[in-house]
Amino acid sequence: MVLLLFASTLGEERVGLWPEGCASPPCNILAQEEKLQCGPGSAARRNTARQAPGRLAQHPQARSPTDRGARRLGSGRPGDGAVRRGHPRGPSPGRARDLGAMAAAVGPSPEDVRPQWVPPEHDPAEPAAGLGDCEDTPVRPLCKPRGICSRAYFLVLMVFVHLYLGNVLALLLFVHYSNGDESSDPGPQRRAPEPEPATTLAPLIRLEGIKVGHEQKVQLVADRDHFIRTLSLKPLLFEVPGFLSDEECRLIIHLAQMKGLQRSQILPTDEYEEAMGTMQVSQLDLFRLLDQNHDGRLQLREVLAQTRLGSGRWMTPENVQEMYSAMKADPDGDGVLSLQEFSGVDLQDFRKYMRRHKAESSELVRNSHHTWLYQGEGAHHVMRAIRQRVLRLTRLAPEIVELSEPMQVVRYREGGHYHAHVDSGPVYPETICSHTKLVANESVPFETSCRYMTVLFYLNNVTGGGETVFPVADNRTYDEMSLIQDDVDLRDTRRHCDKGNLRVKPQQGTAVFWYNYLPDGQGWVGDVDDYSLHGGCLVTRGTKWIANNWINVDPSRARQALFQQEMARLAREGGADSQPEWALDRAYRDVHVEL
Repeated sequence: MVLLLFASTLGEERVGLWPEGCASPPCNILAQEEKLQCGPGSAARRNTARQAPGRLAQHPQARSPTDRGARRLGSGRPGDGAVRRGHPRGPSPGRARDLGAMAAAVGPSPEDVRPQWVPPEHDPAEPAAGLGDCEDTPVRPLCKPRGICSRAYFLVLMVFVHLYLGNVLALLLFVHYSNGDESSDPGPQRRAPEPEPATTLAPLIRLEGIKVGHEQKVQLVADRDHFIRTLSLKPLLFEVPGFLSDEECRLIIHLAQMKGLQRSQILPTDEYEEAMGTMQVSQLDLFRLLDQNHDGRLQLREVLAQTRLGSGRWMTPENVQEMYSAMKADPDGDGVLSLQEFSGVDLQDFRKYMRRHKAESSELVRNSHHTWLYQGEGAHHVMRAIRQRVLRLTRLAPEIVELSEPMQVVRYREGGHYHAHVDSGPVYPETICSHTKLVANESVPFETSCRYMTVLFYLNNVTGGGETVFPVADNRTYDEMSLIQDDVDLRDTRRHCDKGNLRVKPQQGTAVFWYNYLPDGQGWVGDVDDYSLHGGCLVTRGTKWIANNWINVDPSRARQALFQQEMARLAREGGADSQPEWALDRAYRDVHVEL
């Protein structure tokens, strides 16, 4: 619009500078000259001009129009003569101006008499100096088109180019900033966001420890405040005093006793034997697997690190040396096996030795009894309230907490213990999480418990022992082989519990919780936190009652999402299959106990 207005104004100025009916000054002048040459009396005027050449030549500007036109229009160039290609020669564009100057110079002189142009009689047969009859001969335009070579047209073109480029640049900027602000535009024309993929879950919440001893206040129940105290940063470990009331602790113990407890065991003997029978590993590969420092020799601590779970028996250095002696595997008796000595050992002899020597309860990895209490929909109102409290404490998504394992209640009698371990195992391509295996549709030989968090409750005050120990909490570094030094095994909670870095004494109603995995940097589960190694110290007097709430999360984000979607679908359809296998126990959901 600005360009059109500018062009219109410029056109009006150009037209207003010259006489009406002429678009450009050269055309107007040449048209007048054409009238002088082709109008009535034109032949007489030409004759008179030829008869008085001297008078016209007296003034320097009174040259022949033909000569002046030839010079101005390019005299000497091909086609610039009096006649060009059969058409009348066009006079110079400035001829009218020159004739006016000539008249002004000659007129005042008395000696010079201006020629009187008398209209002669028109002779059709007489040609007009080679011009022919002007009325019959078509007149060639006497104005040469000047096109864009003029300053005005060049100015218009430049203005048009600049405006065009400015409009293009403005349009590009508009599109760029419009796309950048699309996500924050609240207007009705905002494009609706596309739904997220079904495999995308919200990031997992992880509390900040700040520093050891830091406290933060939270409200987990309506009538009181709780304080979360940081106990360590490696692992990220917290303590919440008074998480459970005394009445809630006694109710949980009573429900567990009514349900019935069974002996705890890490690996049942039958499953262990079956797994050992399916292993196809050569002795050389087994030796390299056990030789963690790759020095070609097997020390006692290297063997102890790999044989902890054999039939649930806790191996001590004395046990290993006794086994070497029975199998005649260590002729020199130094407790170190070379590759040659190890190659002479029959693995079947090792299995036979383990079967013949049944472990006592004090020699087990875990010496306790446990049961499970349902906390889902329809459970006892106290169990439901505790689960909702855990949900507020962890700040995780309700679907994750509700679909996790039920509460495990554990009893340690005098002499009970649990050697140091981690609650969750790493997930390799050969393993799968226990809670998502039903929907994963994958065939793998092993499964493990994928427990993102552990929430442990102390249900009573223990008379002697029974602390929860974290042997390497807040260590600067972690090395599995450094856990066994000079016959001191930090994982042995029966002998060396007092040498651990951190011990938490049981106090009724107190809850401790920690993260078993490191973050992956994208809001999900990373590697297992080796610093989460923990165990239950030997109970020297009385009985110890605890309860565990494990929050299950599959390190595979897509598999966890598929599990939650499948559980939601089963819940909508109803039926016994709408809950995981462990959640089907509702035998005590209507029990009301006065304690």
